Amino acid sequence: MNRLSFILIFSMIVICTGCNKDDEEVFTGIENISFENYPKVDGSTSSSVLNMMVACKLLGVSYRWMEPAIVTEWTLHPVHEELPEQYRDFFWKRIKTSQTHGAFMNLIDGEADIILTHRTVSPDEKAHAESAGVTLIETPIALDAFVFVVNKNNPVRSITVDQIRKIYTKEITNWSQIGGNNAEMEVFTRPRNSGSEEIFRELVMAGMEPADFPESAIGGMALVFTEILGYEAGICYTFDNYKLLQARVPDSEVPKIAINGVFPDENTVKNGTYPFISEVHAAIRSDLDRNSMAYKLYE
Repeated sequence: MNRLSFILIFSMIVICTGCNKDDEEVFTGIENISFENYPKVDGSTSSSVLNMMVACKLLGVSYRWMEPAIVTEWTLHPVHEELPEQYRDFFWKRIKTSQTHGAFMNLIDGEADIILTHRTVSPDEKAHAESAGVTLIETPIALDAFVFVVNKNNPVRSITVDQIRKIYTKEITNWSQIGGNNAEMEVFTRPRNSGSEEIFRELVMAGMEPADFPESAIGGMALVFTEILGYEAGICYTFDNYKLLQARVPDSEVPKIAINGVFPDENTVKNGTYPFISEVHAAIRSDLDRNSMAYKLYE
């Protein structure tokens, strides 16, 4: 696990952290938090590992990674055998992953107390919140690289921000136009209101409207890698943390590419030189009781 992944995973759970003389992080937890008063948590697919690890850490429950079985991504689970009988279904009821849009809707509708996502509220979700008389507080808690991936047989390993935008507005349609093979690009996107799609539009396109790519929207985050593995001329985007920890697809199989000559890694995110850095957010309703355990978790 690299340092960027470590920062992402622990940025939330060190809410009551002190540093020793070696500057090592020490986890101390939240006073009086328990299975009974643990908040209703939801979030995006890419934040599911963080939400689960936070809960396990705070409740003193061991956890373990599980390899893909039916699903195509690694997942984090509490050690079920260690849970008291009455709490065997706790994590499946209290820690949910409704994906970004679903998590925001649940937060607005009062079905969740706090959510973690890679983006802020979308226009559709904001309109729903306004109609319900709800306002949200969204706070960035960590950084992640928003990355573009290509097939391993594609020789292109670096493109510019301008070229990315021209690919997604159909001004560039063949890899040979930017130094690659003579092959028509297979351009993949994510569905509207998904975390990565809205971040793509905001962070990468910067207000420019992408072209329509019929039948190209990939429903599940893990399917990004399935499609890129299957299409030599493919290109799509994802979050680096998800690629590293949950999809676990090595660059030898589905390479990340540099943007403006800057490769996305721990150092280029930390020093801010990588062009596309996404913020992970914690969001709550503005009327959340400041004395509640949910607010303590948010803090």
